Amino acid sequence: MRKLTGRITALLALFTAALVAPAGAGHAQSFLDADFDPAIPTLTETVGHAPGTRITSPEEANRYLDALAVAAPERVKKVQYATSWEGRPLHYLILTSPENMARLDAIRADLANIAAGRAGNGSALPVTWLAYSVHGNEISSTDAALMTAYHLLAARNDPRAQQILSETILVIDPLQNPDGRARFVNHFRGAVGIEPAGDRQAAEHDETWPSGRVNHYMFDLNRDWFTLSQPETRGKVAAIREWNPVVVVDIHEMSGDDTYFFSPAADPINPNITAAQRRAYEIIGRNNAGYFDAMGEPYFTREVYDLFYPGYGDTWNTHQGAIGSTYEQGSSRGLVWDRRDGTRLTYADTVRNHFVASISTAEAVARNADRFLTDFADYRAANARGAAGTGSYVIDLAKSRWNAENLGRRLAAQGIEVRRREGPATVCGRNYPKGYIAVPQAQPAARLVRSLLDRDTALPPDFVAKQEQRRSEDLPHELYDVTAWSVGLMSGVDVAVCAGSAPGDTLSGSAPVTPVEEGAGDFAIAVPWTDSGQARLVTLALREGIEARSTDEAFTKNGRTYPRGTVIFPARMNSPEKMARLRELVREVGASTVAFEDSWVEDGPNLGSESFVRLTLPKVAIAWDEGVSQLSAGAMRYVLERRLGLPVVPIRTNRFARADLSDYDVVLIPDGSPRGDLGEGGIATLRSFVERGGVLVAVGGSLGALTGGDTPLLSVKREAALGRDPSKAKGDDEAALAEAVEIGSEAEYREAIADQGALPDTLPGALLNTVADTEHFLSAGYDAGAVVLASGSQIYTPLDRAKGANVLRFASADRLIASGYVWDENRRQLAFKPYLMAEPTGDGLTIAFAHDPATRAYLDGLDLLLANAVLIAPSRVR
Repeated sequence: MRKLTGRITALLALFTAALVAPAGAGHAQSFLDADFDPAIPTLTETVGHAPGTRITSPEEANRYLDALAVAAPERVKKVQYATSWEGRPLHYLILTSPENMARLDAIRADLANIAAGRAGNGSALPVTWLAYSVHGNEISSTDAALMTAYHLLAARNDPRAQQILSETILVIDPLQNPDGRARFVNHFRGAVGIEPAGDRQAAEHDETWPSGRVNHYMFDLNRDWFTLSQPETRGKVAAIREWNPVVVVDIHEMSGDDTYFFSPAADPINPNITAAQRRAYEIIGRNNAGYFDAMGEPYFTREVYDLFYPGYGDTWNTHQGAIGSTYEQGSSRGLVWDRRDGTRLTYADTVRNHFVASISTAEAVARNADRFLTDFADYRAANARGAAGTGSYVIDLAKSRWNAENLGRRLAAQGIEVRRREGPATVCGRNYPKGYIAVPQAQPAARLVRSLLDRDTALPPDFVAKQEQRRSEDLPHELYDVTAWSVGLMSGVDVAVCAGSAPGDTLSGSAPVTPVEEGAGDFAIAVPWTDSGQARLVTLALREGIEARSTDEAFTKNGRTYPRGTVIFPARMNSPEKMARLRELVREVGASTVAFEDSWVEDGPNLGSESFVRLTLPKVAIAWDEGVSQLSAGAMRYVLERRLGLPVVPIRTNRFARADLSDYDVVLIPDGSPRGDLGEGGIATLRSFVERGGVLVAVGGSLGALTGGDTPLLSVKREAALGRDPSKAKGDDEAALAEAVEIGSEAEYREAIADQGALPDTLPGALLNTVADTEHFLSAGYDAGAVVLASGSQIYTPLDRAKGANVLRFASADRLIASGYVWDENRRQLAFKPYLMAEPTGDGLTIAFAHDPATRAYLDGLDLLLANAVLIAPSRVR
């Protein structure tokens, strides 16, 4: 260890010695020549190790932030902006000159004016926001953040530091995911030996499940910017709205065999990003390039990391008018990493490179302060004047009201102007009997509004043509993420585009949802099965022991039709105290209910019909650990626990073979490939569970664990690609000799070398229409079908009607695509194939989702599907 420490310590000199300003930058001074103020504590003095010699833990990082804030209160301010699920604080540092710090409130107020599209008063300075470690196992960025803060405070004679602090406000968010980083640091420190190993197979590099990339609920926080599902994201977005930065850089790590990436970004570029913004990336990129050239550090730009999906930190902030970027450093995933080219990457190297990029970026903004501030002001003002549209998006409160109300609040929390109209109204010739949520197009955040609320954001035609050409040459496509994210479709609400204004009261992002309590009478309270809020109310009521009945047929009472799935809480079956508690829950949730004076209906089943079943609170387990996707498991648990209010118990996959599931009603198997980790014993346990009356819910790739053998729990097969031989996919190669063929053209040659057992080409992610089997209880709430997200390559054969039901199937090829881009052969092959299946076995039921309904927790329009499968199904199969 002593030898390695010596090598790393020697490398630390390179943090400064190699940081000679690039030619033409206006400074000849090396950072090594800086005079460091001894009054500013070093990391070594505070926590006992130098930058790059040890991976700093969240607790150590926080201690160092405190030390800096105490040492230089006139130049640095520490602000807590969130608390993680596991109780760890998230902070940012404000760094600026004493003169600027003294008038910080005036600067922030003027920036708010500019962000609102109004003229500034001259007080504003540009804010540069540097954010680190959104993925907790991308470790070097946090240490680089600490080093950046130290240098700017301690380097007394470095003109770059002085210019940054005098011309700008620099905000450093050193640790966006403290729970994930703590998980990685604990793993690494527990696995490292007498000397760190560069072998990528070593335990210190091989993280256990879940990895440090994700937060407590195993979310990728860099995909949560417009969903705002996690406390870390909600706090961060609120903080950014408060400061309105002109440049935002999200600092990451990538494969240890890669070099360094900074902007400009790769194609595709979201069409809502302006030409002026694209030009501004060159200013920062060229400055970074100069420093990396001076160090002899290779880098790349315009590859891999695009600016299309607005849920990333870079793209979301760019839609707000900032210059948003992703920086990526090859990761040592520990203290040393042996690269495939024979070189060794150290943690010190990675920290140094992020430090250099941080200083370079802040310098580029400081040297062009007027340009960046003016561009930001022009962007916001032009949008406010209607440069991106002058109409309104109108969301009908008569459909999925709770989801519509929450979508409006989620948009408002992102700094978007949102209006709400209560009661009957007519806008653009359309009647809204229950009122509406309206989002004006002419507002400073207009381009983010368009990107989120437009039904579709088209990929650039030249990019699509290039991808189709690549695919024709058997090359992989270059799409990095989903091609569809229309938030109205994902929330299951009705969004119309109105050419005019839609008046209403301003809606706050923190305003509670107002309940709707209709009807009169004390016989029962009805909860129509229409949206996520209704499902949450029912779940919470069952947790309180309140008796309820659910119908699988619609009924009509007092001229109003109540949909399938409606839940009734009869007063005679509950004490007055419980009915009073139910009414409290209605108000807490903001749900919609109707009071009944009696049980008489004009059409459909009465309360005593077999169409009604008594609901009980199910006990739910979820497969956890290796074999299932941490993202899928976390999102499903989050949706059930935090949105619907239903507790979930995780059971490790390798324990199922010896697990006692007799106390459980539902077992969830998230997306993944769990067969090997479950083992034959685990599969047998699941079969026995279903046969005895349990409900098994499987998602995505995990369906494969249930489809094999002589007596599968799910009687479907995964399909090969169109035109390919599925027997090849199974390894059926009995023939000793191949059939003789003549190849007469390039096209025939391409066909001859094609993988005959190939699966369908991977679908990056699109929103697709489905058709419901309205006779099945699992489709309650979806008589008109649902819009779902499909991604990957899994396509399944439909269930034979003698085996089960295809509860939701994909629409016909000509009606399939709701939003996004789908390869033509995928579009044709997906048509009429199942999305949601149900197959009885013994006394129980296997429910299968071909694609994950809980992905990223942004498909709240599918919450009732999950509730039907997890909350309602156990009472139906009992």
